[in-house]
Amino acid sequence: MLTLMDKLPDRNCSGFARREFLRAGTLGMFGGLTLPNMLQIKALARSQPHLVKDKAVVLLFLQGGPPHIEFFDPKMTAPSEFRSINGEIPTTLPGITFGSTFPKLARMAHKFAVVRSYASGNSGHTYLSVTSGGNQMKASMGSIYGRVAGTNHPVSGMPRNVLVLPEAVKSGLKLGSNFETGALPTLTSPGELGPSYEAFNPAGGGPLKQDMELRVDSERLQDRRTLLGGIDQLRRDVDATGLVESADEFQQQAFDVISGGVAGAFDLGREDPKTLQLYDTRHIFRAGDLQRWGDMRRTTNLLGLQMLMARRMVEAGTGFVTVSDCGWDYHANNNSPKNMAGLYPMGHQVDHAVAAFLTDLERRGLSDKVLLVVTGEMGRSPRLNKNGGRDHYGNLTSLLVAGGGLKMGQVIGESDKTAAEPATERYTPMNLLGTIFHVLFDMGELRIAQNLPAGIRELADKARPIPELV
Repeated sequence: MLTLMDKLPDRNCSGFARREFLRAGTLGMFGGLTLPNMLQIKALARSQPHLVKDKAVVLLFLQGGPPHIEFFDPKMTAPSEFRSINGEIPTTLPGITFGSTFPKLARMAHKFAVVRSYASGNSGHTYLSVTSGGNQMKASMGSIYGRVAGTNHPVSGMPRNVLVLPEAVKSGLKLGSNFETGALPTLTSPGELGPSYEAFNPAGGGPLKQDMELRVDSERLQDRRTLLGGIDQLRRDVDATGLVESADEFQQQAFDVISGGVAGAFDLGREDPKTLQLYDTRHIFRAGDLQRWGDMRRTTNLLGLQMLMARRMVEAGTGFVTVSDCGWDYHANNNSPKNMAGLYPMGHQVDHAVAAFLTDLERRGLSDKVLLVVTGEMGRSPRLNKNGGRDHYGNLTSLLVAGGGLKMGQVIGESDKTAAEPATERYTPMNLLGTIFHVLFDMGELRIAQNLPAGIRELADKARPIPELV
């Protein structure tokens, strides 16, 4: 590789010394390959079949178990001890109602799908049992995507699998350990599967985030760009074949990637103020009012900004983003307020944040590219307990899906008269995994891919998508 010298002097204790220009156009994260070469490879790959589609998934995981009755299946015809405590609100779908804390989503119901016969089969606070679909590898959907697609995007360098906690959008936020152990920490610990299954957490970042930050001042960087330009011109003068000119596009693209700095994708300060206002949920409630309850001590009013960061991630090349919203453990046993009073501020926050995300995607022409999934590790018991709360329950679970090129504007399946069991075909996390696979991968290519673990290839046959969606 050609080594260039920076013409700007660099002073040290011995006086002025020339600084070596460090491998123009390379990034360490690509294992020594030059970035222009990587871009050329990517361009060639676009014209050939590939198992990873140009799509992305954002999973909004409502940690704790959101009450499926108060969300999208109010059951107001059921006895008072079963039906929704927050009433119902009509939607744009004839005859369909949601819980009344979702007025914005009710007006957008024709743009997404709700599955009323989805059951996580899980009655504990375990993220992995749901997002793995029960696969034998014990790997979450996001980690499987990262293993198939690669740890980093080959052009932008963005991590493929990202976890967005509230700490990622508010510096200095200290919420302590997750109130439900054994749940979200599995996202950032690869365990026995190895680092290629790990999620990137921008709240901490670590070495990967440092690798994505440019640590060269603008004057010096521009000088290097001028130097490269001069050499390129010299090469063009002596190259009559036109090969160098054809490579210029990729060198320019490489320089733009380096100078732009993919770490900027995590900086919400670069957003238009109007977009920030569209997403912002901090005005909906004061986080401290809910954090005094034990099961809600990780509750924040930052969900809107987390969803905005998720949109920035997928635009920058991330394929799977998990957004965590905690505090949905609604026993009403003094670890959460009586009569599920936290449902009103938290429900309105989900309503606002999800509606903003869907609106923003539509404005940007990304609705078919990005699949949004909203769910939790379980639902809540259909019968209210003595405190007006609902307990752990896995036989029915809230599930909303939007975009990704799937069939929208429908309610899939039905529950029985008290929303205790599916009355139509039961769909499970394995069906959700199959639906996500359908969006992200070319399933034919996935089944025959030889460079993947056998467990992933087997899932291509086992994971059947929800048929009404595809």
